[in-house]
Amino acid sequence: MSTVPEVPDSRRPDRLALGEGGRWVDGRLVLVDILTGRLFEAPQEAAAPLRTIAELPVPLGAVAPLDVTAGTWIAAAGTGVGLIGPGGDVGWLQMPDKLDPDTTRMNDGTADPAGRFWAGSMRYDNAPDTGSLYRVDPDGRIVRALDGMTIPNGPAFDGDGTTMYLADTAKGVVRRYPVDLATGELGAPEAFITIPPGEGGPDGMTVDRDGCVWIALWGGGAVRRYHPDGTLDRTLRVPAGQPTSVCLGGADGRTLHITSAAIGLDPAGPQDGAVFTVRVDVPGLPTARFLPYQDLRR
Repeated sequence: MSTVPEVPDSRRPDRLALGEGGRWVDGRLVLVDILTGRLFEAPQEAAAPLRTIAELPVPLGAVAPLDVTAGTWIAAAGTGVGLIGPGGDVGWLQMPDKLDPDTTRMNDGTADPAGRFWAGSMRYDNAPDTGSLYRVDPDGRIVRALDGMTIPNGPAFDGDGTTMYLADTAKGVVRRYPVDLATGELGAPEAFITIPPGEGGPDGMTVDRDGCVWIALWGGGAVRRYHPDGTLDRTLRVPAGQPTSVCLGGADGRTLHITSAAIGLDPAGPQDGAVFTVRVDVPGLPTARFLPYQDLRR
């Protein structure tokens, strides 16, 4: 295990309330500011401000690109899942549950290597065991895959899509699930890692080409890399108290992008809510895309 000095300060001027969902897509970083409903891309210039791709009238938890339509995204937003078109219009898919927008919102999500999209829901008040994980199949059918979580974050998948890592931030635990490639059904979970109290909660995650898992620690001011057997490899200190997601990208896949949040901090520090980058030695996996069987927008 190793600990290195702090990740360098961000040179971008942006400070997001609840930055999340970093993804490397088509040669650039995309990310969201959840509570303002905005989808951004980060210019290659390290000091340039973020550019808005879309702005929704509801919270925007996470997006994944579509495999067949450039400039279109599947999104966990508001209390459901929709498709954001190139002009920012949204076509909603049919959720299996009717969620209350006054108490509940969608949170983090990602596509898997088989072309499905996964996203979690949570209560604004973090009520215990009220969050769920939903799976969107390529035909547009949405199923509730898991429930009984408090703040589901991730998920993250290994390279062939047969293993899913899912965090429950409030409970400090990351579980590992086997995934049936043909159906998307989840097998029995096992505990991957547990973060001790006082060290932060596991938030957004990504898996690199060695099968190691990078995890942002909300409230812990750090990101960690764990080996596939759950042993800690290294800790990177972040100059922000609430790191929220991690993403590997860049021309060689070896740039780690870290989002953070300023929400709830009074006062927020000068780097809280910033987007950070640091070089690492193992590249990431290609960003998975949602692969619909047909045009699902309506």
